Amino acid sequence: SLKLESKVKVEELPVVCEFPDVFPGDVSYVPPEREVEFTIDLVPGIGPISMTPYRMSASELKELKK
Repeated sequence: SLKLESKVKVEELPVVCEFPDVFPGDVSYVPPEREVEFTIDLVPGIGPISMTPYRMSASELKELKK
């Protein structure tokens, strides 16, 4: 989570500078800290899992939709 010890302008945050087309022109505040924060722990050296989607037979799909 982003802890602002000193007053940092939102416009000076690296992510805002790197992706200016994503943020509105008037970025004047940082959203409040949420009660629940999510993280994704990455394992060094492990890439994304690449698998073909599992396909069901017509009868399996029909049974699933019941």
